Amino acid sequence: MAIDPSKILLDGRVAVVTGGGSGIGRGVAEGLKAFGAHVAIWEKVPEACAATADALGVLGIPTDVRDTDQVDAALAQTVAELGPVTILVNNAGGVFWSPILETSPNGWDALYKANLKHVFLCTQRVARGMVDAGLSGSIMSVTSIEGVRAAPGYAAYAAAKAGVINYTKTAALELAPHGIRINALAPDITLTEGIQAVAPPGSEERFGFTVPMGRAGHVDEMAGAAVFLASDLSSYITGQTIHVDGGTDAAGGWYHHPQTGAYSLGPTD
Repeated sequence: MAIDPSKILLDGRVAVVTGGGSGIGRGVAEGLKAFGAHVAIWEKVPEACAATADALGVLGIPTDVRDTDQVDAALAQTVAELGPVTILVNNAGGVFWSPILETSPNGWDALYKANLKHVFLCTQRVARGMVDAGLSGSIMSVTSIEGVRAAPGYAAYAAAKAGVINYTKTAALELAPHGIRINALAPDITLTEGIQAVAPPGSEERFGFTVPMGRAGHVDEMAGAAVFLASDLSSYITGQTIHVDGGTDAAGGWYHHPQTGAYSLGPTD
């Protein structure tokens, strides 16, 4: 049977995007809505939540997804206003410099809660709702290339992101009998508002040296992958981490030499 183009559409489905007030989350929310989904963003910063919800025409619920009670309340409100949730994008996260010799237990816990705890919490709550209602669906989490490579100075963050990848595999096996697919998206350099605000002049050119495709990624490219995983076109894909990174994971340390453009590995003259 030929592929039906309509299988990319999400008409009538209810999607939740955590951390949807800006950056990748906002791009994903906009992409899901463009393909027909009814979207709710759960965003910790009330101002960003309201502004994005108004701009995109989606439901905005101020929510700290690290908090169990707030997640339960946000899910109840989403279901009451939009209907049962069958698409979840665990996008919320955070990072700060945390060298191993200097990281405090509180710092470790903060990075765990910001990057891994909420993945368990939101996945469990939304999956329970789908199982109770007898619905299939798609859940995806935004991890990072740092989850599969060393990240000096960011051990706690990288460990949490690696945890997202393994949790994705295990959750995929447990929930497959219920028709719930679990996958992850792993970006590298993506031009969000946050990166653009802190990147020094000339950074975009330097990004091109480290990325095989020669440029940083865009939030819309993350959104495209999310729409695919949310749709029926990916109906046989589960337990996978898709690297939306222009090839940096595949590169394994190879980069474009600034002078010649040829691939180099490690320091060069």
